[in-house]
Amino acid sequence: MVIGIPNCVFLINKYHSEYSRHENKMKALSRMIETMGVSLFLANITTSIGFGVLYFTNSSLLTEFGVVAAISVMLTYLITLILIPIILSYLKAPGFRQVKHLEAKRINYVLNLVNYLVTEKRHFIYYGTAIITLVSVYGMLKVNVIGFVVDDLPEGDVVYKDLRYFETNFKGILPFEIMIDTEKPNGVFSNSGSTLYKINKLQKVAAEYGVFSRPLSLIEGIKFSHQQLNGGEAKKYVLPGAMGLQEVASYKINQSAGLVRSNAFVDSTKQYARISMQIADIGSQKTDELIAALKLRTDSIFSPEEFNVSFTGHSLMFLRGNDYLLRNLLESLLIEILLITIVGLALFRSLRIILLSKLPCLIPLIITAGIMGFLDIRFKPSTILIFSIAFGISSDGTIYFLTRYRHELKAGKSVIDAISITIKETGIGMVYTAIILFSGFAIFAVSDFGGTVAMGILLSTTLLVAMVTNLLLLPAILVSINNRTLRKELEQEALVELDNDDD
Repeated sequence: MVIGIPNCVFLINKYHSEYSRHENKMKALSRMIETMGVSLFLANITTSIGFGVLYFTNSSLLTEFGVVAAISVMLTYLITLILIPIILSYLKAPGFRQVKHLEAKRINYVLNLVNYLVTEKRHFIYYGTAIITLVSVYGMLKVNVIGFVVDDLPEGDVVYKDLRYFETNFKGILPFEIMIDTEKPNGVFSNSGSTLYKINKLQKVAAEYGVFSRPLSLIEGIKFSHQQLNGGEAKKYVLPGAMGLQEVASYKINQSAGLVRSNAFVDSTKQYARISMQIADIGSQKTDELIAALKLRTDSIFSPEEFNVSFTGHSLMFLRGNDYLLRNLLESLLIEILLITIVGLALFRSLRIILLSKLPCLIPLIITAGIMGFLDIRFKPSTILIFSIAFGISSDGTIYFLTRYRHELKAGKSVIDAISITIKETGIGMVYTAIILFSGFAIFAVSDFGGTVAMGILLSTTLLVAMVTNLLLLPAILVSINNRTLRKELEQEALVELDNDDD
């Protein structure tokens, strides 16, 4: 709905604009379809690309979301283009009250101010944009890329409370495993059980970090058995010496009593041993630092030439997957920029114009990233997701503006006149569309789910800033770089002709 309503706004706005000129209803409908049909198609293509590139994230959920959303955007375009003209053809011709919005005093006052700044005070636009961008870059450098397992759950959620309870009382609940490969059969018990003492030492090292729960391993089973052999005394819950190990080996653990089963922590060949623990949800960054430090201390205990020790578990898999997903989302954003650039070449056969026209779409992303840095909003899948979506949607305004500007130049207008007419003609629709998109996405901010809240606030803010840059920065750039060569490039016949001459 949020994507479909702007299509309706541009179509109806064009219909009213045409009808107010000649008061011919059928001619206005025809002109609406001719001038806006292909333009809306390309604009919706860019929006569809914004969602569709999520296919490249290799995440089943995001892939499904991206593909379904991309298809839905194009279906919405087709439905809008078919139904709106049909409905308008059955309705009465618009009266004065219906077309009065074209002369909205407040919006026209703002657009006149925009036109004045673009044509007379462009340096203010450049200085303002440069300062805001530099400040945003500084804020962007402060953004942390940290992922947590319960990132987006509200603090009052039952799952969040339970997790924090276990972290407070049991150090953690997220699975963490250490696998020791002795690289030879019976290596776990060879050399008078030297490997067992190394495992016991590693468990003590892990306990020093304060984020691991009490371990479960073959060592704990041996300690418990040794305690049973010595009358259950608490002080006997230790790893015995070589003689004590032999006594324990001859002791048969009572399986029916629910004691630790050794085969759960050592394989049948006695080459591999496993330590099972839980870790607190300390975030991907601290986990990486912890693993690096633990790896160094592990190598000092288990020589890498004799042992192969690896860390695994669902917690590490999640955090690694989180980092992998972030990288893929960044790659999908780059793919999107490339694809939308190719779409732009269908309108203008000048790569220079296409690249310059992307600045008003990229700067809002930088500003949003800066806001995230200043507000301490982390880069995570739910927040970085908005950049690809916002870039696709904000590119729509660029297409509408450049299309109209090119049409006015081909009609023989001067650059200043063409810019002024374009701001007035497309500005109203862009303002209405920005308000609709802002309101549509901002409603997500009332959600209880953190990812949805972040998406609503950041995406609506980005689209609002994109409207401002498309109305201020884009025309200022077009006026500043005006020259004969550029004008010829703009007036070259496009691969897709969007605008016909007015009759």
